[in-house]
Amino acid sequence: MSARGIATKIDIAAGPELVWQVLSDWPRYPEWNPFIVGLHGRHLLGARLVATLHPPGGRRTTFRPIVTELCPPQALAWRGSLLLPGLLDGAHHFRLEALNGGGARLHHRGALSGLLLPLFGAKGLKSARQGFLLMNRALKQRCETLASAATA
Repeated sequence: MSARGIATKIDIAAGPELVWQVLSDWPRYPEWNPFIVGLHGRHLLGARLVATLHPPGGRRTTFRPIVTELCPPQALAWRGSLLLPGLLDGAHHFRLEALNGGGARLHHRGALSGLLLPLFGAKGLKSARQGFLLMNRALKQRCETLASAATA
């Protein structure tokens, strides 16, 4: 079974702790996140989440992934399936890297696999990638606005 991946990154002019604070404040996602428009659950390894994604040009999809990595303020990952495991499985991973000068680099990756992956197609993968990029830019804007307000 093949897998398809998405790997993005963005530099943010805010410290990793502030970026983590925004990234892990799931109830506020609807205020700023154009891609993951809902994320609910406990911040615990092995916890089941309820995630609602809205890729550009696509429809909202809700699934129930499990937290597979939780290392504040550096890494968060989850893995889930659409309908049944093995049909369309997805993994989502965020990793923060401290930059010299006080900023942070967000590494935002995802991978899709499963029997329905061929039906997902290049268009679906392109839309998901656009969603990652939109989320990255929105996170950058929110974090940099908060950082500027804190120093004003």
